[in-house]
Amino acid sequence: MRVSCLRFKIANLFNRTFFIPSMIQIILIHGGAWDIPGDLVESHLQGVRNAALCGMSVLSKSALDAVEAAISYMEDDPIFDAGTGSFLNREGKVELDAIIIEGTSMNAGAVGAVKRIKNPIKLARVVMEHCDTIFLVGEGADRFAAAHKMNLCSNEELIIDRERERWKALSKEKKPTETFFTHGTVGAVALDSEGRLVAGTSTGGTPFKQPGRVGDSPILGAGTYATDQCAVSCTGWGEAIMKASLAKTVADFIEQGESAQKAAEKSVVILKERFSGHGGVIAITKEGDYGIAYNTPRMARAVFSQDLNEPIAKI
Repeated sequence: MRVSCLRFKIANLFNRTFFIPSMIQIILIHGGAWDIPGDLVESHLQGVRNAALCGMSVLSKSALDAVEAAISYMEDDPIFDAGTGSFLNREGKVELDAIIIEGTSMNAGAVGAVKRIKNPIKLARVVMEHCDTIFLVGEGADRFAAAHKMNLCSNEELIIDRERERWKALSKEKKPTETFFTHGTVGAVALDSEGRLVAGTSTGGTPFKQPGRVGDSPILGAGTYATDQCAVSCTGWGEAIMKASLAKTVADFIEQGESAQKAAEKSVVILKERFSGHGGVIAITKEGDYGIAYNTPRMARAVFSQDLNEPIAKI
């Protein structure tokens, strides 16, 4: 398999392999891999930077708290395709997916196609901690949220004018869903001082998607995965990422001895060559080694550790 023939970008924030001693605190963020227009670059940089700050502010408590906080911030920032400001489905509704997983125990919680939750990553954690199953969808997930004292919102509260206008335009164009995959699912992976690894991902899915469609993000091994060795979050065209089991592929390479960066690179090659897929991944290992790879024009990402004075954000 010839890597050189591919048009993909490999992004390490420092342009070199970077190892951080074990038991240190580090969080790695992505805000989606797609063709981010020039006029949106600064808002994406600021978004992932602020998310990293939110995550680091509670990482001393736990990696779970850090991932939840970072993703919640991005769900509330309408620049991203997660939470408020997400794409609308064919019926003009927002439907949200999210997942969180702790690698040591492999406890996980996921939700799909929820319409009345502002922060689905928070509901995913409630599912992880208080439900006897891993994955809840639709109205069942909303009822579970209400039973656990989470506030339900109207779907209209999640819709912004930008996406309402996009939906009107797409209603006339009738293009295939995959034509519009290119916007920002969000995710985070973190390592805390106790050596716990956590991954989380949240998304509004693709524009003008089939109602009830659930993508790769909340599916273990597809868009998100974590073990006691690594944590992985993916972004991109969900149908191809599911076929590639992309997050599990990254984790498998790491467990076979590859660095996080090499594992991310090799997995993105497979996504492109075998499944004609577009997207990116972030990964972190138990040693604090991390990797970033993507085959789209840009991917918003940020890293923050206790050895840095501030997050380093890149597009």
